[in-house]
Amino acid sequence: MKIWASGIAAMLILATPAAGQDMSKFDKGPVFTQYGPHAPVETDIPIPAGTVFKVAFDASDRAEDGKINRKFESLARFINMHVANGVPEQDIRLAIVLHGGAVDDVLSDDAYGKRHDGAANPNADLVRQLLAHDVRFIVCGQSATASNIEKSDLMEGVEMALSAMTAHALLNREGFTTNPF
Repeated sequence: MKIWASGIAAMLILATPAAGQDMSKFDKGPVFTQYGPHAPVETDIPIPAGTVFKVAFDASDRAEDGKINRKFESLARFINMHVANGVPEQDIRLAIVLHGGAVDDVLSDDAYGKRHDGAANPNADLVRQLLAHDVRFIVCGQSATASNIEKSDLMEGVEMALSAMTAHALLNREGFTTNPF
């Protein structure tokens, strides 16, 4: 019982800073003005001129009902903070591989509504904006099949891969690193 109680206490202590974070120094933009808040930071590690970022993200969790998928917001944040710090947008290439419940978050409004009592997909605006900025959204075909999702159910511009594992392997082959967050 002591171990369980101390584990709960440790979780509460670790959760407290997140709940009490001061977001007043965070701004959106310059690329996405409604998404991707970031803060200026005095760093010890400058971004070398000419750096090209090729980063793959991974998402398996579906967003909470009515909310935006946090991983999608991270894509906008990555672009905003790096452009704000001098990296040309054309030198930022991002992809996100979606599997599990996250596949639901890139359904067309029609397909999403059929699965969610007629609701519109709350991720649609952000996904469209990210796609317009050449961010790749790649769905695991295995997860889609397991969830009875067809390619035609996906938002326009979202790609279907054989699997998430295949997508990550191919992105790695193209020089993408995988973001662990």
